[in-house]
Amino acid sequence: MLDDSPLDPALHDRRGFECGVPALDEHIQRFAEQHRRRGISSIFVLTDSAQPERILGYYTLSAAEVDAERLAEVERKKLPRSPVPCFRMGRLACRADQQGHGLGKLLVGCAVDRCLKARQQVAAYALIVDAKDDASAAFYLHFGFKPFLDAKRTLYLPFGR
Repeated sequence: MLDDSPLDPALHDRRGFECGVPALDEHIQRFAEQHRRRGISSIFVLTDSAQPERILGYYTLSAAEVDAERLAEVERKKLPRSPVPCFRMGRLACRADQQGHGLGKLLVGCAVDRCLKARQQVAAYALIVDAKDDASAAFYLHFGFKPFLDAKRTLYLPFGR
């Protein structure tokens, strides 16, 4: 069974994680725990209960805000002129030998679910992501994310009412 949980440096093998993107590998191996301790971002890992130390994928979440002027006009009409609170998924990566098996979709779903639960306690309008390239942007667009008006690789998923 797959499990989505906060990174536990004592349990999860960060050194063994490789996704094929050096910056994403380095983040989990060297910086993730440090960022968590400093309150910069929270990191969540996907593991299999049969091998709980083996990280299959991960994502990070942090607080964010956005100027409503950057969003689609239909949404701007419903929002205040002040900065709008959001969540940001800063990184998302799947282990190289697990890519193409739907884990990216699962990780996005886990992140959205976690944000919706947090939203019951802390207000947030949307989940923001910064796609590293056009293929990544297309991945997020497929799940209903919308591009910012001024940055086509920065996308957001409004949570609705």
